[in-house]
Amino acid sequence: MLGISKMQTKNHIDRRGVLKAAGFGALAALLSNCQEDISTSAAFQRPYSRKPWVAPKISMDNIIREVVGHRPYRPSGFVVNSEKFDDKTVVHNYGHGGGGISLSWGSSALAVRETMGMTPGEIGVIGSGVMGLTSARLLQDLGWSVTIYTKDKAHLTTSNVAGGEWGPYSVHDPAVSSDAFKEQIQFAARFAHHTFTELGGIDYGVGWTELYNLSESPFEEGGEFEHLYPYRVDLQPDEHPFPVPYVRHELTMIVEPAIFLRRLTDDFLQNGGKFVIRNFKSKEEIFALPEKVFFNCTGLGAARLFDDQEMSPAKGQLVYMPPDPDVDYLTIGGGNSNLYMFSRTDTVLLGGTFKLGDYSRNPEPEETERIVSEHQRIFSGFA
Repeated sequence: MLGISKMQTKNHIDRRGVLKAAGFGALAALLSNCQEDISTSAAFQRPYSRKPWVAPKISMDNIIREVVGHRPYRPSGFVVNSEKFDDKTVVHNYGHGGGGISLSWGSSALAVRETMGMTPGEIGVIGSGVMGLTSARLLQDLGWSVTIYTKDKAHLTTSNVAGGEWGPYSVHDPAVSSDAFKEQIQFAARFAHHTFTELGGIDYGVGWTELYNLSESPFEEGGEFEHLYPYRVDLQPDEHPFPVPYVRHELTMIVEPAIFLRRLTDDFLQNGGKFVIRNFKSKEEIFALPEKVFFNCTGLGAARLFDDQEMSPAKGQLVYMPPDPDVDYLTIGGGNSNLYMFSRTDTVLLGGTFKLGDYSRNPEPEETERIVSEHQRIFSGFA
């Protein structure tokens, strides 16, 4: 580890204060002003050598859990806007693909902007995943009395089976999404990134860790979010044991979903929030509720409730190994698919699938075997 538990930035962001800024113009200005070029910070401009390299203990015999999650994916990107239905207003905040946790605070800030000019009162949030919880917390900070309506508590949502590395990727198809959306996701990423840096530590399950990107081909420069990674260096073949010619070493954040969602839930309840268990089959059932304003944070549910025909599930299958405190880094890539190994305090997590249009809920044994065997190959060169 690089020994950094929380990123320090030049300017402290007061979430409540910036949200109260008129029209969010001050928020955008504040974010642009606090964009320290952390990639050139002296703290990170030094060669790094990891010795010895410790491989995770990966085997079929070591599996403690297999789960499936469905990312709510839209090629044109997530939806944040408001819509009027007679005397009801619905603010949409859904469709974040594989970047839900990463973008949560930022996308929810964009959604909360839709309430500017309204007098805070009773408001309903539909969905208790990470978008529902972060939207609810930001609304509470602005004086709204919030009720979350949900069919499942947070620990049963897709958000709780996320990997948790801070990386707002697999969110949209750049060939399909508009220039306006590309600006929108940049704003959401910056806001979310700065908010997470303020939550570093065990209370929210947010910390800094090393990431090794593994590739068979050279890395492209100028990625859409690379300015938010504070340390980056390309390793030479004799500087690492991975079975690929290109390895990029970065510093990233890891957000542990179980801790983060539990803390958001506690914060929500301590600020007067209420949960109501409801499974809505139509938007008319939502409009029958007493509130006049609702946040639609239903993820894949928006396809049915609000007839979003662009929404599609992107099935992901995860394999859990026992946690290993000696493995204090993450890897992405290195195989024939979306492979990743995330070492967290609760598990060593292996992933490697992104199946669009697949609603099936059962883990596939052949996918488990592939994920495990490909990761065994990735770490086979470790002493």
